[in-house]
Amino acid sequence: MAIKSLKEYRRNRIKNRIRKVLNGTAERPRMTVFRSNKQIYVQLIDDLNGTTLASASSKVKSLSEKAVAKTEQAKLVGALIAERAAEAGIQTVVFDRNGYLYHGRVKALAEAAREKGLKF
Repeated sequence: MAIKSLKEYRRNRIKNRIRKVLNGTAERPRMTVFRSNKQIYVQLIDDLNGTTLASASSKVKSLSEKAVAKTEQAKLVGALIAERAAEAGIQTVVFDRNGYLYHGRVKALAEAAREKGLKF
């Protein structure tokens, strides 16, 4: 197996260690975060059925038109996923940071979702 980069290899090891423990259900889905260099994406996943219940990203037209810093963008996405979760009738989730450290954009997204009423 060729290692693409040590950073990616490390993140995948952390990700697998986290995923051994976390599982999402229909009542309490897994809220997973993916962070690229420019965008941030979040999904609420029911692992038992293998379905995505709700999703949000910084590529949504209403968010992508705003010229804000990436951390501020993550806060907006966190608020958006909390609203979409409420529409889907979801109050509690399991937070999956997907191997990323809990700081910066990941932390901003999580705290914004908590402020809007999502419990995890």
